[in-house]
Amino acid sequence: MDEGGEPQDYIRISSEKLSADEVSQLVVSPCCGAVSIFIGTTRNNFEGKKVVSLEYEAYVPMAEAEIRKILSDIRQKWPSVRHVAVYHRLGVVPITEASVIIAVSSPHRNDSLDAVKYCINTLKATVPIWKKELYEEGYTWKENKECFWRKQDDV
Repeated sequence: MDEGGEPQDYIRISSEKLSADEVSQLVVSPCCGAVSIFIGTTRNNFEGKKVVSLEYEAYVPMAEAEIRKILSDIRQKWPSVRHVAVYHRLGVVPITEASVIIAVSSPHRNDSLDAVKYCINTLKATVPIWKKELYEEGYTWKENKECFWRKQDDV
């Protein structure tokens, strides 16, 4: 827990199971009245298909660099934000388990809520993390609809 030092950014991309408690505790601060958290989990369906699990791959150094850019943007847009943590899981993520956890602390709720929303939306649009959906009858590599590199006619 923060004891009044400098604002911190925490980034982890790994195959370890994610813990919402661990990530949220990283951003707790005595000078903040808000901790906002987004947890992205694997759901059991997509467009009528039964999803068995998701599998994520990334080029970690590039993904971490892109996340650092997002955190820099957050600090510009919401100067009151204290700490930010972005954890993303790689490998197979079973149904109901977390693939991404984002936590932000700030003195008041609006900044942390806005920063969390900005972070997940920008992460999905810019960070090179690829998702494979495994179905009962096969799989599909997914491209986020938000990705800036998608051609507009693919949408």
